[in-house]
Amino acid sequence: MRAAVSRADNHQDPRYHGSGLLVLADGRVFRGRSFGARGTAIGELVFNTSLYGYQEIVSDPSYAGQIVCLTAVEIGNVGTNPDDEESDKPAAEGLVIRSLSPVVSNHRSTASLHDWLAGRGVVGIAEIDTRALTRHLREQGAMMAALSSETDDVEALRARAAAAPPMLGRNLVDAVTTPARYTWDTPSWGARATPPVAARVIAYDFGIKRNILRKLRDQGIETTVVPASTPVAEVLAARPDGVLLSNGPGDPAALEHVIAALRELVDASERLPIFGICLGHQLLCLALGGQTYKLKFGHHGGNHPVRDERDRSIAITSQNHGFAVDIDSLGAGATLTHLNLFDRTVAGLELDGRPVSGVQYHPEAAPGPNDSDRLFERFAAKVRDHAAR
Repeated sequence: MRAAVSRADNHQDPRYHGSGLLVLADGRVFRGRSFGARGTAIGELVFNTSLYGYQEIVSDPSYAGQIVCLTAVEIGNVGTNPDDEESDKPAAEGLVIRSLSPVVSNHRSTASLHDWLAGRGVVGIAEIDTRALTRHLREQGAMMAALSSETDDVEALRARAAAAPPMLGRNLVDAVTTPARYTWDTPSWGARATPPVAARVIAYDFGIKRNILRKLRDQGIETTVVPASTPVAEVLAARPDGVLLSNGPGDPAALEHVIAALRELVDASERLPIFGICLGHQLLCLALGGQTYKLKFGHHGGNHPVRDERDRSIAITSQNHGFAVDIDSLGAGATLTHLNLFDRTVAGLELDGRPVSGVQYHPEAAPGPNDSDRLFERFAAKVRDHAAR
């Protein structure tokens, strides 16, 4: 079965380099115009409701193994620049949008979205009915898909999507973690003043975003990033003032070696501050004996309301995850601290009487609101307190 060539293919549009095809594993087909890299991408198709920040989204390693559909109507109008890249590691496999802006206008821009995607090897498709696609994913759930600019063979693409391994059970961290340790000392872009280093943290890299490191540096924290496989004994031998467990892609339950290591880390010291973000939060909960489960279509966007159960305050948060923690599986000793008000899933917890906590969202934003900056302030305070002992 081959897709019919749309009438739009007869018109030359400098934004695009030809026709494109998006085929879902269940047989749903969307035809559009291709841009970015030429080729075929296979991945789990999810939608993101953020109104801005397409560069940060595509370069977020948490999207490794996924094709991202953006629900905002026009994408690419501010171009791209090196400062807004969240990582140079593998991230989103493909990008699906309604319309690619014909104009790039921003004083920070150094490349168009088209050229930047091509440089990263990311296949893009535009002129898609993203409203229909998003509704389909909400009703049927996130699913595997094939995105191509090199073939119009619908059945072949559907077969490849259907045969691709699902996100459940996949370890994607090994593909995105750093191969060697490094130290980060750069604050947020546009920061007025950088405080002196008051403490040092080691961050396990499961697919870490640069803005996490920037936010920590804004608080006077210098961070050393280490590979996901780094032995706990090696981390503790460095005598850090705290440990951060980063975000990342894939199924947390598939990382059995990491879970075992984090169990050792938690048991090693009752005073060491530990903070998990997104996948790091999930892995922390699994190390504590909890369980995780797959969400129907996940949480991907910059407008998710989360309530702090301690003071009942509300924060609008940036989220990107396809799994969640079963709070009942943790038993005594762990307290729910944050609740997602969209579906009442776990958005954060802490260990009773210990400086160990995690959140199921992205307090570093990039993109998204800065409502959750205080989480970095709280973690930094615990880290400085530990450093002063």
